[in-house]
Amino acid sequence: MALNQSAIQTTSHNITNKSTEGFSRQKVDFQTNPSVGEGRFQIGTGVRMANISRVNNPWIEKQLESENSNFSRLDQKNQALTRLEAAMNEQNVKGINTAIGNFFNSFRELANTPESAVARTQVREAGMGLVKQFQDAHRQIAEVKTDMNKNIEVAISEVNALAKEVSKTNEKIQQIEISGSDTANDERDHRDMLLKKMSEKVDITYAEDTKTGMINVTAGKAAVLVAGTSFSQLKTASDPDGSMKIMHELSAGGTQIDITDRFTQGKVGASLEVRDQTTQSMLDNLGELAYNVANEVNRAHREGYDRQNIAGSNFFELKDPTQPFSVENMAVAADIVKDVSRIAAAAKPNAPGDNTVANLIHNLQGRRMMEDGKYTFDDYYNSKVSEIGILTQRSTSELDSQRNTLEQLHNIRESISGVSLDEEAAKLIEYQKSYEASARLVKTADEMFDTILNLKRL
Repeated sequence: MALNQSAIQTTSHNITNKSTEGFSRQKVDFQTNPSVGEGRFQIGTGVRMANISRVNNPWIEKQLESENSNFSRLDQKNQALTRLEAAMNEQNVKGINTAIGNFFNSFRELANTPESAVARTQVREAGMGLVKQFQDAHRQIAEVKTDMNKNIEVAISEVNALAKEVSKTNEKIQQIEISGSDTANDERDHRDMLLKKMSEKVDITYAEDTKTGMINVTAGKAAVLVAGTSFSQLKTASDPDGSMKIMHELSAGGTQIDITDRFTQGKVGASLEVRDQTTQSMLDNLGELAYNVANEVNRAHREGYDRQNIAGSNFFELKDPTQPFSVENMAVAADIVKDVSRIAAAAKPNAPGDNTVANLIHNLQGRRMMEDGKYTFDDYYNSKVSEIGILTQRSTSELDSQRNTLEQLHNIRESISGVSLDEEAAKLIEYQKSYEASARLVKTADEMFDTILNLKRL
């Protein structure tokens, strides 16, 4: 009866935890009691409960952890690439490509009417609009890079909290299983779930000590986060350029080493990849385009003369000439902003109607000025927009494929470790009937014993 009661309690435990994340179905392991000799015969003595075990496939759990880490990486990467694609979207908004066209077209209009103050004003406004588009795109890309740094910092903080929880769970498992007579099923499920969550953030490897049941966890194949009941924490620090680094102390309060390059999986791996490769490449490409546009326009503009017959100066200027070129420091020259007559359109002084320089600048749009004469400004920018579009499309495809793989693994795990209400209900009826039969047996034995006692009284 006690055995069936335990089986009923286990079934009830399964039913109530059907929706619990990471729960593995448990079952009572029955074992025949040793028989006793009665003359020439061996008489059975019933059954006993050997153990309450969880139905679990460690290989599936390990594969789930690995594929879940890869899915988390692809998901984080896809979100970042989608934002970067939106920053350079030329279909839904008027972006850099449109601004470049408007800017050079304004010089065409100036060439048609070189004496017009209205045409010069349009050139100034188009130049300011181009600078704004460059700076808006730079800001949006830089924001993604900043967010990747924040994601790294938050993820490392979460990993540290999970490592602490794993060490505590290790201790609970050891305390429960130290006698060797019981298995910490719920605690092991909880620990498996913690490991899956940790793998969503960073690359981890782990191994279980078969003697104690505790696991040791290493992050990035370099930093031991959990060793039995003890744990250590990863640190984060910023480079001078603001990039977040991941540090590990070799000993408490000791030397810290940079292990950032050891992480390639999970959210941290994706954030590092997008930050150090994709966003940095996009910022470099945007800066190269902006510099070449500004440099070529300035070179042509310096060759001309304005309406006051003064030699032309730079059309675009840097706010801080002592620093290397930066899109953030790009601006239309202050004297042109103040007085549009400073825009040079003529190739000679005292030549009313001369539009040579205006035409020269307008024609720059169609010349191959990028990558050693390989691309025009428009073609270069369009190629970079296409590259990020292809990256995003490929990332989305990989994410969908990985999602399907993960769903299949979850279905396999559910078929092995999941709780079926129909199956548990059938077991409940079985154990209930067995309990009732055991009760009748006890009642029958009691009645037989009473009969024997009554015989003695007679």
